[in-house]
Amino acid sequence: MLIDTHCHLDFPDFEAERDAIIERAGAAGVGQMITISTRVKKFETILGIAESYANVFCSVGTHPHNADEELDIETADLVRLSAHPKVVAIGEAGLDYFYDNAPRDAQAIGLRRHIAAARETGLPLVIHSRSADEDMAAILTEEIGNGSFPFLLHCFSSGPDLARVGVELGGYVSFSGILTFPKSEELREIAKTVPHDRMIVETDAPYLAPKPFRGKRNEPAYVAHTAQVLAETIGVSTAEIATITTENALRVFSKMPRL
Repeated sequence: MLIDTHCHLDFPDFEAERDAIIERAGAAGVGQMITISTRVKKFETILGIAESYANVFCSVGTHPHNADEELDIETADLVRLSAHPKVVAIGEAGLDYFYDNAPRDAQAIGLRRHIAAARETGLPLVIHSRSADEDMAAILTEEIGNGSFPFLLHCFSSGPDLARVGVELGGYVSFSGILTFPKSEELREIAKTVPHDRMIVETDAPYLAPKPFRGKRNEPAYVAHTAQVLAETIGVSTAEIATITTENALRVFSKMPRL
């Protein structure tokens, strides 16, 4: 079994055929999926999707692109909403300096509030980090010093230093379809350095479809292709990578039941 640890089933791309997408995921060996929150103010929609399928779970949080829109969301709000049985993570939150869709100070405020929620609840923080390696490493290092919290670096496409710091601080590294792209040699080299007990896989669907679907809409079933490339990269079988990444996912998303 594989687990797609990060998809966005609430996005309009999936609305017309969500049932079929869930079925295709199952047929591809994807036993569980986590649909990730990008706006707390749309949390009820995400939660409704998770409640509709036995094998779908969700998170609660604000994407850094939307950080300035939800500065009224406090840590206590995240903690309260995360008490629902279907909520297995906090986030996604983080820093995105590539697009800079929200002021950087707002992104940092949001990130620290989400870290506090992860620390208080024990739920893993799903971290979005793009073109912000130094600041992300600094914030994580500082915040871990204030008390540990579980976290994962989602859709990892950063440099080797952030991967190393993340692992040293106890975090996990999540690989998406980017790993399969021909020009991702550096990322595959980084994957070789990640301990086997700290790697997981995801789609970030509907974005970043892996080969051979690149350029098309991504969906949870395609996580199998990323897992296959990860297996080839680190020199294990596809069965072994399924076991490795599933056990890791169930460890970090410890509230998610084993189905």
